Parts: sequence; structure tokens; C-alpha cells
Amino acid sequence: MDVKVAASSALQIAQNDPDWWRGAVIYQIYPRSFQDSNGDGIGDLAGITRRLPYVADLGVDAIWLSPFFTSPMKDFGYDVSDYRGVDPIFGTLEDFDALIAEAHRLGLKVMIDQVLSHTSDLHPWFVESRSSRDNPKADWYVWADPNPDGTWPNNWLSVFGGSSWEWDTRRCQYYLHNFLTSQPDLNFHHTEVQDAILADVRFWLERGVDGFRLDTVNYYFHDQRLRSNPPVDSTQKAGADAPEVNPYSFQDHIYDKNRPENLRFLKRFRALLNEYPGATAVGEVGDSGHSIELMAAYTSGGDKLHMCYTFDFLGYGYGREFITSTVKRFEAGSAGGWPCWAFSNHDVVRPATRFAGRASDQKRLVKVMGSLLLSLRGSVCLYQGEELGMTEAELAFEDLVDPYGIRFWPEFKGRDGCRTPMAWTADAVNAGFTEGKPWLPVPADHHDLAVDRQAGDENSVHGHFRKFLAFRKSHPILAKGDVEFLEAEHETIAFIRRHEGREMLCLFNLSSEEARFELSPGVTVTPVEGLGFAGRAQAHTIIMEGIDAFFGMIEP
Repeated sequence: MDVKVAASSALQIAQNDPDWWRGAVIYQIYPRSFQDSNGDGIGDLAGITRRLPYVADLGVDAIWLSPFFTSPMKDFGYDVSDYRGVDPIFGTLEDFDALIAEAHRLGLKVMIDQVLSHTSDLHPWFVESRSSRDNPKADWYVWADPNPDGTWPNNWLSVFGGSSWEWDTRRCQYYLHNFLTSQPDLNFHHTEVQDAILADVRFWLERGVDGFRLDTVNYYFHDQRLRSNPPVDSTQKAGADAPEVNPYSFQDHIYDKNRPENLRFLKRFRALLNEYPGATAVGEVGDSGHSIELMAAYTSGGDKLHMCYTFDFLGYGYGREFITSTVKRFEAGSAGGWPCWAFSNHDVVRPATRFAGRASDQKRLVKVMGSLLLSLRGSVCLYQGEELGMTEAELAFEDLVDPYGIRFWPEFKGRDGCRTPMAWTADAVNAGFTEGKPWLPVPADHHDLAVDRQAGDENSVHGHFRKFLAFRKSHPILAKGDVEFLEAEHETIAFIRRHEGREMLCLFNLSSEEARFELSPGVTVTPVEGLGFAGRAQAHTIIMEGIDAFFGMIEP
């Protein structure tokens, strides 16, 4: 179908469906690495606008833009110094308005990051807060006196290493920072802080955005009594949100985040969104011990977040037991909440590399795992390049810019490996990303995965994602239906999706050996053809090759 026709159809559907987010596929764009338009080696808003037809043609419903706000860039935009400004390296507010207009013309919703738990230490709020103990914003951040011996107020640790308390010589107090010392935490217990944050959110709603991705949404509140965290339970272990070499993993973070007061603020946030029909929010829940439970709590009741995603699928977990148990945990406690699943984003090793070694045919494995992700009940986030099968870049230490990776090198190499530039043109300098020196190197092997090498080839990873996204869009049962997991053997994942009286059987063989799945007596299945899988029905048995899938409509 012509992209303009498809986009027009998608736009019409979205305009008539305030629940467009339910089952939507959201394409994450990391602005620094998507497309440079001015040759400075850094991607920008004008570059994104230029490439939006590609995104629309892929068949996704929305884009999520990682931060483009004014920032000193010590954490590459996740340290905001002006929530309403566009950093000059990315362009201007007029460039953003042009991006919004083009996305909407193409039928794409636009979601933007909101980094609300902390600001940059250059934000005017913090500059005023640290100036004295009695200024109007003195309590807008989390300040605490030292212990009598001068040590930190408690044992809380920073995700990026060391104590999460930093001494300030102006106030002679410590301030809290869950990440870099240059990212002080806001005090959400202060109503004026909440009011100011929501006013900045409203600014972007008035500018036409369709929703938000909320960074570290479970970090907003801290325990006002500043109680120390207990050690992690022996049955728990570090997740993708904290590598095992980071002592952050040794604590159960029940006091420095995950606080129950967060639910009240999320209700305030949802009430604001409800003033703008169709506006939506997806929260990032970063916690290896409580993630699924928080995901369920934050999305239940229809009065908080529309959806959340966790890091459970962003680590090295694999296989039938891991995937089915994770989804079942959410389903059991969701109380009607809605999940958003992802295998990839700007913080974790790319799935094509994480899943390496699970099969001899890596391209086939990426296709099967991508189809599994797009078949689960919930919405989906895809990260730029995931649809190309892009692998994690191997970078030298001298090429690193991520403070997280520099801090824990070489056991943990940080996030630069998944943030290298998008590959557009195989034979072009820097794979078509920039004519200048890119802010991160473009790996030589990524040129072979470039868009121009894969587009138009139905057998490529890109071709498969495009085909499967069209399949999902044409079958509301996959986007909005319920799910029931079935008993299966070995590494076969089996479930039924149901919607408006129709049922679809979805099977995935994650092993390298042939797998068979026996249908229940009396059940008849009509296979869905044309998806590129070898799974087939033989009487009452579904036979799948190694690393394979099968989809079939269950006859009434």
C-alpha cells in the first residue's frame, strides 16, 4: 500500500479512537543518533522530520522522542535545565512544531520523554534552592543534614555508583541524586513542585503532543524519614536496571523509590491528561525486585498511567518459562491495567546481541522474537534499528561518552553500544547519518544492515517487521485482545488471543529443535499464511521447525 494512503487511513482511525494507545506500537527515536541535518555529527529534530516517512511506512502508530530539551548534556539530555526549551544542538521550538505537523500528516502520534524525578543542577529551580536554606525554593529538592560525624544521612546509593548524597558547601547540607551528582532529585512531597511540573507538562500538551514517556516513574518520591534501605533478599538478584558489578544491586530499594505516595501524584498527572482527549502516558519502571507489581499498580483502575514497561524483558532472560511467568505475573495482578512490552531501548544491550548464541540463524531468531513481542497482550515499544536487527556496537574505551559505562568499565560497558547512529545508506560515509564526525562511531558491520540494503526485501529483518506490523494492524485481536496461555512442552510458548468473538492461536518455538504442539480435541485451526514462518498444521498437530512460529485462526 502506498505510504500516503496507509498514513491517511491510520490517521482517520486514530482520530476516531481515544484509546489509540491500547495495543499501539511506539517507535523510540534517540534524537542524537537518528539523523543529522547540519553536519555537526549530532542528530537533530530536522533530521527526524526528514525521516518520518520511513517510520510511517514501517507501520508503527507513534513515535517516542528521547529528550531534546535544554541541557548541559552530562547525561545526554536526561539532565534537563529547561523543561520548555529545545537545546540548540537539536534545533528550535519551530523545528519541533514542524516535526509535530509532519508526524500528524503521516498519521503518527508523537510522544515525548518527561524526566520529572530530577533536573540538571543548572536548572534555575536548583540554582535558587541551593543558594540558602530559606529561599522560596529551598525545599524544592531533597536536602538533609549530615550525621553527627559528617557522614551521609543514610545508606542510599546512586544508580551510577557511590552514595546518592552529595555535599553542598553553600547550604552545608547533602542533597539527593539517584543518578549523577549533577542530577539533583526534586522533592515531590512539596505541592508547589508538583504544580510546577504539571504546568510544564501542560505546555507540551498545548503544543500538540499526544503523550509522554515518563522516565524513572517510580523514583518520584522518597521516604520522608530517610530510613536506610535493607539488603536485597537472597532470592532476588540484579536486573537489567543495575549490573551486578554495581553495589546498587545489593539493596532492596523500598525507601529511596517505589513509595506509595506516588500513586496520588499519578492520579493528578492522569487528571491533566484527561483534559486532552487521546493524550496518553507510558511509565518506565526501573526496579528488578518489584517491577511487575509496580507496573500493575500504576496502570490499574483507569485513573493513573495508561501503561507501563519494565526492565524484565530488557535483560538476558530467555525461554518459555521466563517469558510466560513474567507476563502471567502482570496479568494476575494487573486489575485491568495495560502493559507495554519492550525488548530494546537506549539503555540496554541490543536484543540481536543479547539473544546471540540461542540459534545458528540469528536473523531468523530476531524475526521470531520480534513477532513474539508484537503478539503479546499490550502495547509495544520498538527502538530505532531494532527493525533492522542492529547489533550492539563494540566500542573502545576512548570512544565512550556515557558516564555510566566509564564508571564501571570494563565489566559493564555502559549504554553507548546501543546508542550508535542509525544506518541509512550502506555505501555512504557514516552510513548516511552525518557528513561530519559522528558523536559516536558508526560500526563497520552496521553498514551491511542499512535501511537501503533491507528495504524492499521481504526476507530481510526490516521486511519481516514491516510485514508483521501490517498483519498486527489488520487484526485487532492482536492489538486489543485478551490472552490465555496454554500448556506447552520444552521451549514452546503457546497462547490464544481473543477479541470480539474471534480467537487466534499463537505458537513460538524458541529452541533449535523441531517442536510439536497438539491441539485440543475438536479444535480446528486455519493457518495464517504469508508471515514467513515454516510452522504448519498436520491433522491435530502443529509442527514447527527450530526457531519458528505458527499463527492460526481457531474455527468457531
